[in-house]
Amino acid sequence: MDRHKDLIAALQKHFGFNQFKGNQEAIINNLLDGKDTFVLMPTGGGKSLCYQLPSLLMEGTAIVISPLIALMKNQVDAMRSFSEEEGVAHFINSSLSKSAIEAVKSDILAGKTKLLYVAPESLTKDENIDFLQNVKISFYAVDEAHCISEWGHDFRPEYRRIHPIVNKIGKAPIIALTATATPKVQHDIQKNLGMLEATVFKSSFNRPNLYYEVREKTDNIDKEIIKYIRTMEGKSGIIYCLSRKKVEELAATLQVNDISALPYHAGMDAAARSENQDKFLMEKVQVIVATIAFGMGIDKPDVRFVIHYDMPKSLEGYYQETGRAGRDGGEGQCIAFYSEKDLDKLRKFMQGKPVAEQEIGNQLLFETQTYAETAVCRRKILLHYFGEIYKEDNCGNCDNCKKHYKMTDVSELLCLIIETVLAVKEKFKAEHIVDILKGNETSEVKSYKHHELESFGAAPDVDESMIHAVIRQAMLEGYIVKDIETYGVLKITAQGKHFLKKTQPFKIPVEDQDEEDEDAMAKSAVSCSAADDVLFSILKDLRKKMSKKLEVPPFVIFQDPSLEAMATSYPITLEELQNIPGVGAGKAKKYGAEFISLIKSYVQENDIIRPEDLRVKTVAKKSQLKVSIIQAIDRKVDLDDLAMSKGLDIYELLTEIEAIVYSGTKINIDYFLEEIMDADKEEEIFEYFKTAETDNVEAALEALGEDDFSEIDVRLVRIKFLSEIGN
Repeated sequence: MDRHKDLIAALQKHFGFNQFKGNQEAIINNLLDGKDTFVLMPTGGGKSLCYQLPSLLMEGTAIVISPLIALMKNQVDAMRSFSEEEGVAHFINSSLSKSAIEAVKSDILAGKTKLLYVAPESLTKDENIDFLQNVKISFYAVDEAHCISEWGHDFRPEYRRIHPIVNKIGKAPIIALTATATPKVQHDIQKNLGMLEATVFKSSFNRPNLYYEVREKTDNIDKEIIKYIRTMEGKSGIIYCLSRKKVEELAATLQVNDISALPYHAGMDAAARSENQDKFLMEKVQVIVATIAFGMGIDKPDVRFVIHYDMPKSLEGYYQETGRAGRDGGEGQCIAFYSEKDLDKLRKFMQGKPVAEQEIGNQLLFETQTYAETAVCRRKILLHYFGEIYKEDNCGNCDNCKKHYKMTDVSELLCLIIETVLAVKEKFKAEHIVDILKGNETSEVKSYKHHELESFGAAPDVDESMIHAVIRQAMLEGYIVKDIETYGVLKITAQGKHFLKKTQPFKIPVEDQDEEDEDAMAKSAVSCSAADDVLFSILKDLRKKMSKKLEVPPFVIFQDPSLEAMATSYPITLEELQNIPGVGAGKAKKYGAEFISLIKSYVQENDIIRPEDLRVKTVAKKSQLKVSIIQAIDRKVDLDDLAMSKGLDIYELLTEIEAIVYSGTKINIDYFLEEIMDADKEEEIFEYFKTAETDNVEAALEALGEDDFSEIDVRLVRIKFLSEIGN
């Protein structure tokens, strides 16, 4: 009882709180009693306090092994803000000079330092081991302990060396802490640190305030994200991308669309990275676009949205990254964009790695795909992944639970699946079972003679996704388990075997097709009426008048697709007009004034609200190919040679050149025409286009005679015509 009062008093004195959260007090007591401690606590649960407070109460210096320099600095600054003694917390890592490290060591030997943060790489240096052998160590804290496990989402081989080094420095209690660990990863951590007898404190992984949603990743993802962020005005958010290049591109796109955003990734200069992080923490910017390097230990309680531009490599990574939202218990929206192609790319990247590593990586990706494609409550899937049972059927705070599903009985299909798993002696993964049921004669199925099984081809009309969905639901219900030790082989539980003997209804959620059809019809109606037919007709009339006045064919001014785009997005400035496909700066300047004047009047007269998502600006990017083609033509490079050097055939090269001239850029290919074409032939095609109503090649060949002229002849002269007359 006295210790409880003392702990509350210490908590109040050092951190300003008057009560502990969750398991914090029990964890601290366990550590104070000198026992090894394993802490599994979601982000925002208060893990850091579990070692910070005891370090202040125990004799000696606590060693905190931490993976990121940014995390150390953040924690040390926080500790110093709670204490009058500047030397209460220090870190040693590669960012410090020799003199700075000596100053740290001096404070430790003087007994001022209660917490010393070290990177695992620094811990293994002989000079640091020698120094720490002469220091009274109160305990070792291994933060972000999932880095120890190959099955963890952030495996760091150097973490595997912690245990022997700790033994070398001197034994003391160990506390291992992580926000994400499956039962497999938890066992890995304890075994590797030699703490299998540790007291385990496991908090629930459920974060009821977080909303989970998965959206299909389309070509319009940037527009969708910008539109979403505009609805979250004044609220902080993080966007995670898998590549540094995408981080830079997306941050730039957000900036040109008046969203205050900065990039953050490991390839940036350390000072710039630190500055961007601080600006986000100080709310000088609304959004950080980052790789997974950002966020570990970043103590910002009011991140209101976390967007995954790409699905992460593992569900653990996803859980930890989404866990940075709503740490204060307030709103936290977690939106992930999913494309199967992205996961296929990640699988390809793993080729060439050791087989065991590939197996682990593929299994983790399969779990991610399962989460993205499921119709089941996303919270239920996530918690099940971490070995926790979520008993509610509807969490009310994920996209699946807010959709309309009808429950469909799939007991017959489940029986087929269980029979097949047993028939193959429980030695194969879900994909293999699906291949058997679908009747796919893969090399693996044939090599094991599984095409001779009774269940081979037993479900030819059932979608593969449906079979996977049934397997997922059967795992949630405890009929099937996935053996992680053998990389995801399916096993049937006693409960599953009982189900086979005594079948009962087994229902899974399937999206209501009627509602889906209505949605599709609604979307279709929108897309059909997206272009303003009235405006399109008016723009065509204007083009016709200008064509007569300038004595050029209408298509020289703007092609139909360009007019259709104008009648969809209503450009009212020259800058907006030049972003219309097939326009470009040259044409906008030459012909654009009358068009934007007409569109502006039309918009005002008809009270048209221009859709915001169609006004998303993109970062100016000149195609390197187009630039190099223009430069080569300026140097009078033979077009056949140019095509070969670019890995194109002549038809593909002409398509690129046509796009250049249709956008308003003037080029001169006379040098090439003189080489390959008779002057009379060239003049005949040129004269044809002067009076033609369309620039269509087939129409030109029909009028000119296909025996005398080729498609290439017509396209080359059309390029010359458009460049001279239109540009």
